[in-house]
Amino acid sequence: MALVRPLIGRKPKIALPKGAIDTQMHAYLPGFPSLEGGPSLPAGDLPTPEQYRAFMRWIGIDRVIITQGNAHQRDNSNLIACLNDFGDLAWGVAAVDGSVSEAELAELAETRVIGLRIMDLPGGGVDLSQLEAVDAIAASRNWMLAVQFDGSNILDHEARLSRLKSRWVLDHHGKFFCGVTPDSPQIAAVRRLIDGGNCWFKFAGAYESSKSGGPDFADIAAVARQIAQHAPERIVWGSNWPHNLARSQDDYPDDAALTDTVLGWLPDDPARHLALVDNPQELFGLKPAGSR
Repeated sequence: MALVRPLIGRKPKIALPKGAIDTQMHAYLPGFPSLEGGPSLPAGDLPTPEQYRAFMRWIGIDRVIITQGNAHQRDNSNLIACLNDFGDLAWGVAAVDGSVSEAELAELAETRVIGLRIMDLPGGGVDLSQLEAVDAIAASRNWMLAVQFDGSNILDHEARLSRLKSRWVLDHHGKFFCGVTPDSPQIAAVRRLIDGGNCWFKFAGAYESSKSGGPDFADIAAVARQIAQHAPERIVWGSNWPHNLARSQDDYPDDAALTDTVLGWLPDDPARHLALVDNPQELFGLKPAGSR
Protein backbone atom coordinates (compact mmCIF):
# COMPACT_ATOMS: atom_id res chain seq x y z
CA MET A 1 0.00 0.00 0.00
CA ALA A 2 1.35 3.46 -0.93
CA LEU A 3 2.21 5.89 1.83
CA VAL A 4 -0.55 8.47 2.32
CA ARG A 5 0.21 11.63 4.30
CA PRO A 6 -2.73 12.72 6.48
CA LEU A 7 -3.51 16.39 5.91
CA ILE A 8 -6.40 16.74 8.35
CA GLY A 9 -7.31 15.27 11.71
CA ARG A 10 -7.60 16.25 15.33
CA LYS A 11 -5.98 19.57 16.07
CA PRO A 12 -2.89 19.64 18.27
CA LYS A 13 -3.85 20.23 21.90
CA ILE A 14 -1.22 22.96 22.04
CA ALA A 15 -2.51 25.82 19.90
CA LEU A 16 0.16 27.52 17.83
CA PRO A 17 0.28 31.32 18.25
CA LYS A 18 -0.67 33.71 15.48
CA GLY A 19 2.22 34.21 13.08
CA ALA A 20 3.71 30.75 13.82
CA ILE A 21 6.63 29.80 11.57
CA ASP A 22 7.52 26.25 10.54
CA THR A 23 11.29 26.50 10.05
CA GLN A 24 11.90 23.00 8.64
CA MET A 25 9.99 21.37 5.80
CA HIS A 26 10.42 20.30 2.20
CA ALA A 27 8.07 20.60 -0.77
CA TYR A 28 8.20 19.24 -4.30
CA LEU A 29 6.60 19.92 -7.66
CA PRO A 30 6.38 17.62 -10.69
CA GLY A 31 9.15 17.84 -13.26
CA PHE A 32 12.10 17.86 -10.88
CA PRO A 33 13.55 14.33 -10.62
CA SER A 34 16.05 13.29 -7.98
CA LEU A 35 19.70 13.72 -8.92
CA GLU A 36 22.71 11.47 -8.67
CA GLY A 37 24.34 11.59 -5.25
CA GLY A 38 21.14 12.28 -3.35
CA PRO A 39 18.28 10.14 -2.05
CA SER A 40 15.14 9.39 -4.01
CA LEU A 41 12.10 11.63 -3.81
CA PRO A 42 9.80 11.02 -0.82
CA ALA A 43 7.62 7.92 -0.87
CA GLY A 44 3.95 8.09 -1.81
CA ASP A 45 2.27 10.98 -3.57
CA LEU A 46 4.57 13.91 -4.27
CA PRO A 47 4.37 16.27 -1.23
CA THR A 48 3.42 19.47 -3.03
CA PRO A 49 2.84 23.04 -1.84
CA GLU A 50 -0.89 22.39 -2.20
CA GLN A 51 -0.66 19.48 0.24
CA TYR A 52 1.42 21.52 2.65
CA ARG A 53 -1.08 24.36 2.67
CA ALA A 54 -3.69 21.85 3.89
CA PHE A 55 -1.19 20.72 6.53
CA MET A 56 -0.69 24.34 7.62
CA ARG A 57 -4.43 24.79 8.14
CA TRP A 58 -4.58 21.58 10.16
CA ILE A 59 -1.64 22.25 12.49
CA GLY A 60 -2.06 26.05 12.72
CA ILE A 61 1.02 27.30 10.86
CA ASP A 62 1.00 30.75 9.24
CA ARG A 63 4.45 31.08 7.67
CA VAL A 64 7.03 28.60 6.42
CA ILE A 65 10.70 28.14 5.61
CA ILE A 66 11.25 25.67 2.75
CA THR A 67 14.58 23.85 2.92
CA GLN A 68 16.25 22.51 -0.22
CA GLY A 69 15.81 18.72 -0.25
CA ASN A 70 18.80 16.44 -0.61
CA ALA A 71 17.20 14.69 -3.59
CA HIS A 72 17.98 17.77 -5.68
CA GLN A 73 21.52 18.29 -4.37
CA ARG A 74 22.69 21.79 -5.41
CA ASP A 75 20.08 22.28 -8.14
CA ASN A 76 17.67 24.72 -6.48
CA SER A 77 15.16 24.76 -9.37
CA ASN A 78 12.50 22.85 -7.44
CA LEU A 79 12.96 25.13 -4.43
CA ILE A 80 12.52 28.22 -6.62
CA ALA A 81 9.38 26.76 -8.21
CA CYS A 82 7.91 25.95 -4.79
CA LEU A 83 8.67 29.42 -3.45
CA ASN A 84 6.93 30.94 -6.45
CA ASP A 85 3.95 28.66 -5.81
CA PHE A 86 3.72 29.57 -2.10
CA GLY A 87 4.12 33.32 -2.55
CA ASP A 88 4.63 35.70 0.34
CA LEU A 89 4.01 33.23 3.17
CA ALA A 90 7.23 31.33 2.42
CA TRP A 91 11.00 31.82 2.32
CA GLY A 92 13.76 29.42 1.32
CA VAL A 93 17.02 27.85 2.43
CA ALA A 94 19.09 26.82 -0.60
CA ALA A 95 22.10 24.55 -1.16
CA VAL A 96 25.15 26.12 -2.82
CA ASP A 97 28.89 25.67 -2.55
CA GLY A 98 31.70 28.18 -2.82
CA SER A 99 31.65 28.09 -6.63
CA VAL A 100 28.13 29.53 -6.90
CA SER A 101 27.79 32.47 -9.29
CA GLU A 102 26.53 35.91 -8.38
CA ALA A 103 23.81 35.45 -10.99
CA GLU A 104 22.49 32.34 -9.22
CA LEU A 105 22.62 34.07 -5.83
CA ALA A 106 20.69 37.01 -7.26
CA GLU A 107 18.03 34.66 -8.65
CA LEU A 108 17.75 32.93 -5.28
CA ALA A 109 17.38 36.27 -3.49
CA GLU A 110 14.70 37.36 -5.97
CA THR A 111 12.67 34.26 -5.10
CA ARG A 112 12.84 34.87 -1.33
CA VAL A 113 15.78 32.67 -0.39
CA ILE A 114 17.18 33.95 2.90
CA GLY A 115 19.45 31.10 4.00
CA LEU A 116 21.92 28.43 2.91
CA ARG A 117 22.38 24.84 3.98
CA ILE A 118 25.25 22.60 5.06
CA MET A 119 24.18 18.94 5.22
CA ASP A 120 27.16 16.75 6.15
CA LEU A 121 25.41 13.38 6.19
CA PRO A 122 25.07 10.73 3.44
CA GLY A 123 23.20 12.20 0.49
CA GLY A 124 23.75 15.81 1.52
CA GLY A 125 24.48 18.29 -1.25
CA VAL A 126 27.04 20.49 0.57
CA ASP A 127 29.26 19.12 3.32
CA LEU A 128 31.37 20.62 6.09
CA SER A 129 34.34 21.10 3.78
CA GLN A 130 32.38 24.08 2.41
CA LEU A 131 31.43 25.52 5.81
CA GLU A 132 33.56 28.67 5.75
CA ALA A 133 32.91 29.38 2.05
CA VAL A 134 29.14 29.08 2.43
CA ASP A 135 29.19 31.06 5.68
CA ALA A 136 31.00 33.90 3.91
CA ILE A 137 28.34 33.95 1.19
CA ALA A 138 25.53 33.96 3.75
CA ALA A 139 27.16 36.70 5.83
CA SER A 140 27.71 38.89 2.76
CA ARG A 141 23.96 38.85 2.05
CA ASN A 142 22.74 38.90 5.66
CA TRP A 143 21.35 35.38 5.18
CA MET A 144 21.33 32.66 7.81
CA LEU A 145 23.04 29.27 7.69
CA ALA A 146 21.50 25.88 8.59
CA VAL A 147 24.11 23.33 9.67
CA GLN A 148 23.44 19.61 9.97
CA PHE A 149 25.94 16.86 10.76
CA ASP A 150 26.38 14.02 13.24
CA GLY A 151 26.40 16.06 16.44
CA SER A 152 28.24 13.23 18.19
CA ASN A 153 31.33 14.85 16.65
CA ILE A 154 30.53 18.45 17.58
CA LEU A 155 33.63 18.79 19.75
CA ASP A 156 35.74 18.21 16.63
CA HIS A 157 33.94 21.06 14.86
CA GLU A 158 33.29 23.48 17.74
CA ALA A 159 36.20 25.81 16.96
CA ARG A 160 35.11 26.22 13.32
CA LEU A 161 31.47 26.69 14.29
CA SER A 162 32.38 29.30 16.88
CA ARG A 163 33.99 31.41 14.13
CA LEU A 164 30.93 31.53 11.86
CA LYS A 165 30.00 35.07 10.87
CA SER A 166 26.35 34.51 9.89
CA ARG A 167 23.37 33.74 12.07
CA TRP A 168 23.16 29.95 12.10
CA VAL A 169 21.07 27.13 13.46
CA LEU A 170 22.11 23.65 14.57
CA ASP A 171 19.57 21.45 12.83
CA HIS A 172 17.45 18.52 13.99
CA HIS A 173 18.15 18.53 17.74
CA GLY A 174 21.86 18.27 16.91
CA LYS A 175 21.54 14.77 15.40
CA PHE A 176 23.51 13.14 18.22
CA PHE A 177 23.55 9.66 16.74
CA CYS A 178 25.78 8.32 19.52
CA GLY A 179 23.13 9.15 22.11
CA VAL A 180 23.72 11.90 24.64
CA THR A 181 22.37 13.11 27.98
CA PRO A 182 22.10 16.65 29.31
CA ASP A 183 25.44 16.09 31.04
CA SER A 184 27.31 14.98 27.92
CA PRO A 185 30.23 17.12 26.73
CA GLN A 186 28.49 17.54 23.36
CA ILE A 187 25.63 19.40 25.06
CA ALA A 188 28.06 21.62 26.93
CA ALA A 189 29.50 22.49 23.50
CA VAL A 190 26.02 23.40 22.21
CA ARG A 191 25.53 25.73 25.17
CA ARG A 192 28.90 27.40 24.53
CA LEU A 193 28.05 27.90 20.85
CA ILE A 194 24.65 29.39 21.72
CA ASP A 195 26.34 31.71 24.19
CA GLY A 196 28.57 32.93 21.35
CA GLY A 197 25.66 35.08 20.20
CA ASN A 198 24.81 33.90 16.68
CA CYS A 199 23.73 30.25 17.17
CA TRP A 200 20.17 28.88 17.42
CA PHE A 201 18.96 25.32 18.09
CA LYS A 202 16.20 23.68 16.06
CA PHE A 203 13.54 21.33 17.44
CA ALA A 204 12.69 19.16 14.41
CA GLY A 205 12.81 15.49 13.47
CA ALA A 206 13.29 14.07 16.96
CA TYR A 207 12.59 10.58 15.60
CA GLU A 208 15.67 10.72 13.36
CA SER A 209 18.22 10.36 16.16
CA SER A 210 16.29 9.20 19.23
CA LYS A 211 17.59 6.01 20.80
CA SER A 212 14.62 5.59 23.15
CA GLY A 213 12.03 6.08 20.39
CA GLY A 214 8.52 7.41 20.29
CA PRO A 215 6.03 8.48 21.15
CA ASP A 216 7.79 10.54 23.85
CA PHE A 217 11.44 10.44 22.60
CA ALA A 218 12.60 10.71 26.21
CA ASP A 219 16.31 11.04 25.38
CA ILE A 220 15.76 13.91 22.94
CA ALA A 221 13.26 15.47 25.35
CA ALA A 222 15.77 15.62 28.20
CA VAL A 223 18.33 17.47 26.10
CA ALA A 224 15.73 19.72 24.48
CA ARG A 225 14.32 20.82 27.82
CA GLN A 226 17.76 21.68 29.14
CA ILE A 227 18.75 23.72 26.10
CA ALA A 228 15.39 25.51 26.13
CA GLN A 229 15.91 26.39 29.79
CA HIS A 230 19.44 27.59 29.06
CA ALA A 231 18.48 29.83 26.13
CA PRO A 232 14.73 30.15 25.49
CA GLU A 233 15.47 32.99 23.06
CA ARG A 234 17.44 30.61 20.78
CA ILE A 235 14.96 27.77 20.13
CA VAL A 236 13.11 27.40 16.82
CA TRP A 237 10.68 24.68 15.73
CA GLY A 238 10.06 22.77 12.52
CA SER A 239 7.46 20.16 11.57
CA ASN A 240 9.93 18.28 9.33
CA TRP A 241 7.02 17.63 6.96
CA PRO A 242 6.78 15.52 4.79
CA HIS A 243 9.01 13.29 6.94
CA ASN A 244 11.23 12.22 4.04
CA LEU A 245 12.75 9.22 5.80
CA ALA A 246 9.33 7.56 6.12
CA ARG A 247 9.08 4.92 3.40
CA SER A 248 5.92 3.18 4.63
CA GLN A 249 2.72 4.09 6.47
CA ASP A 250 4.02 2.46 9.65
CA ASP A 251 7.01 4.82 9.60
CA TYR A 252 4.90 7.95 9.25
CA PRO A 253 4.33 9.97 12.45
CA ASP A 254 1.04 11.33 13.79
CA ASP A 255 1.68 15.00 13.11
CA ALA A 256 -0.72 16.37 15.71
CA ALA A 257 0.71 14.11 18.42
CA LEU A 258 4.29 14.89 17.36
CA THR A 259 3.56 18.63 17.47
CA ASP A 260 2.15 18.31 20.99
CA THR A 261 5.08 16.19 22.14
CA VAL A 262 7.81 18.52 20.87
CA LEU A 263 6.13 21.80 21.80
CA GLY A 264 5.45 20.26 25.22
CA TRP A 265 9.19 20.33 25.85
CA LEU A 266 8.88 24.10 26.12
CA PRO A 267 7.72 25.15 29.60
CA ASP A 268 4.81 27.49 28.80
CA ASP A 269 3.01 29.59 26.20
CA PRO A 270 5.50 32.51 26.35
CA ALA A 271 8.36 30.11 25.57
CA ARG A 272 6.36 28.64 22.69
CA HIS A 273 5.69 32.12 21.32
CA LEU A 274 9.42 32.73 21.35
CA ALA A 275 10.18 29.45 19.55
CA LEU A 276 7.40 29.75 16.99
CA VAL A 277 7.34 33.50 16.26
CA ASP A 278 9.99 35.76 17.77
CA ASN A 279 13.07 33.54 17.54
CA PRO A 280 12.62 32.46 13.90
CA GLN A 281 11.90 36.05 12.92
CA GLU A 282 15.28 37.01 14.34
CA LEU A 283 17.16 34.00 12.95
CA PHE A 284 15.79 34.38 9.42
CA GLY A 285 15.63 38.16 9.44
CA LEU A 286 11.86 38.32 8.92
CA LYS A 287 9.53 41.17 9.68
CA PRO A 288 6.70 40.51 12.13
CA ALA A 289 3.61 38.93 10.58
CA GLY A 290 1.35 41.49 8.98
CA SER A 291 4.02 44.20 8.67
CA ARG A 292 5.20 45.58 5.34
